[in-house]
Amino acid sequence: MVGKDRKLRLAVSALGLGLGMLLAQGAAEAADKVKVGLMLPYTGTYASLGNAITNGFKQYVAEQGGKLGGREVEYFVVDDESDPAKATENANKLVKRDNVDVLVGTVHSGVALAMAKVARDSKTLMIIPNAGADELTGPLCAPNVFRTSFSAWQPANAMGKVVAERGHKNVVTLAWKYSFGEQSVAGFKESFEQAGGKVVKELYLPFPNVEFQPFLTEIANLRPDAVFVFFSGAGAAKFVKDYEAAGLKAGLPLYAPGFLTDGTLEAMGGAGEGVLTTLHYADGLDNAREKSFRSGYVAAYKAQPDVFAVQGYDSAQLLAAGLSGAPAGAFDKEAVMKAMSAATIDSPRGSFTLSKANNPVQDIYLRKVEGGQNKVIGVAAPKLADPARGCKLMN
Repeated sequence: MVGKDRKLRLAVSALGLGLGMLLAQGAAEAADKVKVGLMLPYTGTYASLGNAITNGFKQYVAEQGGKLGGREVEYFVVDDESDPAKATENANKLVKRDNVDVLVGTVHSGVALAMAKVARDSKTLMIIPNAGADELTGPLCAPNVFRTSFSAWQPANAMGKVVAERGHKNVVTLAWKYSFGEQSVAGFKESFEQAGGKVVKELYLPFPNVEFQPFLTEIANLRPDAVFVFFSGAGAAKFVKDYEAAGLKAGLPLYAPGFLTDGTLEAMGGAGEGVLTTLHYADGLDNAREKSFRSGYVAAYKAQPDVFAVQGYDSAQLLAAGLSGAPAGAFDKEAVMKAMSAATIDSPRGSFTLSKANNPVQDIYLRKVEGGQNKVIGVAAPKLADPARGCKLMN
């Protein structure tokens, strides 16, 4: 009996050791993963933008053999539908249910503001691959919230200087009435009026309304020297087509941040030809990263990349920089954040760094639509940093 008991104890001990080894192996494998929550629009007006961001992010991961900073990437995906009312619940699904290490999102600024609150409250690392609401890296900035795109102020402010330099004195603006649209107009107005111009009227319509005709009639009656607008996605394509159909394009120059014509030119069917925009990316940039990125994107997705794909790609690059600067093992958020803040990103747009507010310091290009492309014709504002007004991290 004693021998049998001893054998039983040995068997139980061996089983326990085996289970322990399996659990340890499982824990090590989990520690060597990074859980990425993609909260982006996959339906609605901004669906094409969300898909492009996702494609760009996954392209960079694929180029690294499916890993970032030596860690396998596990994705958790939520369609935010560009609906701010659902944003908090959706973000909490990723943070509390899926326990993601990093939130990546989104396009719509109203949704991003709610996401950022969840990230700040839960101290979850967040990377914003598009939404440009000034508050995100302004008064609501946080050390765990990073942006790889732009602030609303950046491309709009650069365009204000361009429009003034081109001799226009009186401008009418038109945009969707939500934070990004309003802040784009404010950024444009700031630099345009500092240079001696005047915004004679600001016009707004609710997002995602695309009934432009009453506004086009009013613009024609106001007879400004030029028009500045903010629209993006499907709404941008319709606006530019309606602008041309109303007979305004021929005699009334149209200016905008580059979202008007990025990813939308095919849908415009030629109506965008000649439109000038400002953005941190353009077709025809001459750098090695842009060439490899573009060829890789075309091979993977059988489509030409746009600025949204670039921002997704650079979000993955930024996360990789953070993970590479952190120790192996359990996800060390503080070390990842420190490495991200210090990173220089070799982007298809040209290299950029981050400000103390975690917003890109980058060239803003002047682009002209020619032959279905947003071709770079100059640098409207080199290494432009958002002022990040109200951000305590800037002190």
